[in-house]
Amino acid sequence: MQEILLSERMPVLALRGLTVFPKATMHFDVGREKSVRALDKAMSKDQRIFLVTQKELLKEDPDFDDLYSVGTVAQVRQVLKMPGDSVRILVYGEYRAHVTQCHQSSPYLCATVESLQEPEYSNMLRVTALNRQAMQLFDEFVELSQRPVQDVMLKLLASNDPGYIADTMTQAATFDYTDKMRVLQQLHPVRRLELANQLMAHELEILRLENHLQDLTQQNIDKGQRDYYLREQMKAIRSELGEGDDEDEIDEYREKIKTLHLPEEVAEKLEKEIQRLAKQSYGSSESSVIRNYLDAVLALPWNTRTKERLNVEYARKILNADHFGLQKVKERILESLAVKQLAPDMAGQILCLVGPPGVGKTSIAMSVARALNRKLARISLGGIHDEAEIRGHRKTYIGAMPGRIINAISQAGSRNPLLLLDEIDKLGSDYRGDPSAALLEVLDAEQNHSFRDNYLELPFDLRECMFITTANTTDTIPRPLLDRMEVIELSSYTDEEKLMIVKQHLLPKQLAKHGLKKSQVRVTDDAIRDIIRCYTRESGVRNLEREIANLCRKCAMRFVSEEELKRVVINAAQLEEHLGVKKILPDKLPASDPIGLVTGLAWTAVGGETLEVECNVVEGSGKLTLTGNLGDVMKESVQAAMSYIRSRCAQLHIAEDFYKTKDIHVHFPEGAIPKDGPSAGITVCTAMVSALTGAPVRRDIAMTGEISIRGRVLPIGGLKEKTMAALRHGIKAVIIPLANEKDLSEIDQTVRSALNFITVEHVDAVMDAALCLPMTVSKAAPAKKAAVNVTQEPTQTNAGLRQ
Repeated sequence: MQEILLSERMPVLALRGLTVFPKATMHFDVGREKSVRALDKAMSKDQRIFLVTQKELLKEDPDFDDLYSVGTVAQVRQVLKMPGDSVRILVYGEYRAHVTQCHQSSPYLCATVESLQEPEYSNMLRVTALNRQAMQLFDEFVELSQRPVQDVMLKLLASNDPGYIADTMTQAATFDYTDKMRVLQQLHPVRRLELANQLMAHELEILRLENHLQDLTQQNIDKGQRDYYLREQMKAIRSELGEGDDEDEIDEYREKIKTLHLPEEVAEKLEKEIQRLAKQSYGSSESSVIRNYLDAVLALPWNTRTKERLNVEYARKILNADHFGLQKVKERILESLAVKQLAPDMAGQILCLVGPPGVGKTSIAMSVARALNRKLARISLGGIHDEAEIRGHRKTYIGAMPGRIINAISQAGSRNPLLLLDEIDKLGSDYRGDPSAALLEVLDAEQNHSFRDNYLELPFDLRECMFITTANTTDTIPRPLLDRMEVIELSSYTDEEKLMIVKQHLLPKQLAKHGLKKSQVRVTDDAIRDIIRCYTRESGVRNLEREIANLCRKCAMRFVSEEELKRVVINAAQLEEHLGVKKILPDKLPASDPIGLVTGLAWTAVGGETLEVECNVVEGSGKLTLTGNLGDVMKESVQAAMSYIRSRCAQLHIAEDFYKTKDIHVHFPEGAIPKDGPSAGITVCTAMVSALTGAPVRRDIAMTGEISIRGRVLPIGGLKEKTMAALRHGIKAVIIPLANEKDLSEIDQTVRSALNFITVEHVDAVMDAALCLPMTVSKAAPAKKAAVNVTQEPTQTNAGLRQ
């Protein structure tokens, strides 16, 4: 019977390593974008799609040239969404076909396909013989492969069609996809069955060989079990003869436990682990895990302590010898020692030393450990993201170990060490957990009496440990963690403090490190001051110590090169010869009072800085431009200043429609540096008023304070660092909010005696003090009463300050 040729345009789906035969049902996953689009097109039409195998498995985006010439037209019967972007489909093959015309390759493959006609056949005796041979081969295949294909066997037994038998047998077999394509491309039914029988015979040879290798492997496993049994017998014999090394090891562990006088819960847990170890073979992986666990637990200082030295006067001498200044920190630590001396059982307070880099946070913790005669264990927390770094890993994991807290105590060799948690503000968190949450228990005196490390799974009392943490800022420390600590601020050093630190600590230390005697090198005070001002600008003394070390290297080179040289004296004029050109030029005030330029004060993580604010006014349409890499808070301060100026146009003699006729540009120099914060509010307002009125701004005055839209001056932070920056800049007077007057007591005496402080509570008083106006703004502003001089010098009026 002549078959009817079918020709139809339909989407094409390329298969990788798969072949679908006619009258066969098969499911597979579809994940490539082109394939998913082709499937969507087929489902929206008549659910029929052309399935064709690609020649190379690694081809990610095949074209028609990369596909075989013959495929199968199939009907999509089921589509299931899978996790991700892939789908799983169930298809039923209908007939063989080949591509007659290619239409598109994107966004999916589409072509006109035509069915392939199978030729007629005769010689039924040969067909019957081939059918029987196929049944025998497939029956043996089922037996060797042990695959659940009994339903396929029933289909073969119920059919006499050689083409159908060949297709069904090949579909169920484990042939390579290239062999399956040979069968699919063969149109003659009898020849197709012959080819399928040949491939099946070859596959059976491979399966027989695989089964043979599997039997050999099983024999080797049985031999290994037999060897293990014999080894256990030999171990028992050696134990009877008194030659058992394992028994000696177990006895040694038991003796250690008895010697340490461990708590009852700990001793019971370790005894169970020892019993498990006794049942393991010596070389097993489980025995290694148990040994590592026992070694880690027994290495902890369960009952080992250092005798604490609770002598306040001795601790005072140690702290004063190691550090200059830092009186507030020293007094707080000495207070803790005094309380500990009177109430030994009282839980210790956790101290958090907060300050800029290089001010001595880590070194003062080391001095405390030396003064108390405690072992010091430093734990660097910077960059830690994994909660298991604090609590440890479960011992079931490969390479598991205790957390950093237990590990630090083990290394210290004492159960009452001083644990220094360095850089606690730089903890991170990600999918592995939040380390700061794990520290909540560690730093809580009410909970840490039974701290459980994930590796130990035993309670360890941390109440005897003293904790000191360090941070550069408290902004990034989680609030629950910060609540468990007492914060002690370490502010920047003044130039005079740095001078004393160099003379008493840094210079003798570097001279000894470089093999020089104190009598060989003398650095004058003026030279040290120039190093501080012109080669370093920092809150601490870290870079200053580097410059001193550089100076010592130059001196050492001179002593080696010049044999007659006995002594080197370095003064300010010789600094450039030894340290090179000055890195930082001294700040200079403008030659005259500028218009639209005001000096503000800013706080940074490395100390205080002066911040100039420029304002320019030109004819325009009322556009306000802000430049200088500003944050949202600083931009809002400019808007608040603008609102205040508009409300005070009459008193300031500014045209009431200036916001419509003038373009105002406010700029903060050093635009590459991000700037934010509200403390530049009065600085911006003063610059804008100066630019709008043409009134000059006093060049020797600086200011800091937040502004409200009604002109109130609100308090700010970081006053000590800001005033030190003003002194370095050559400023004579500083305007601060009245609410910050209480903070003047913390400012260094040198800075207080050198600067005039003007406290204000309204912007009108700021204008009166900073601007050289033809009128007196403060006559209409009751805030002038707040503008007072709070220095140790005789009180002056604001008019006197302008002279």
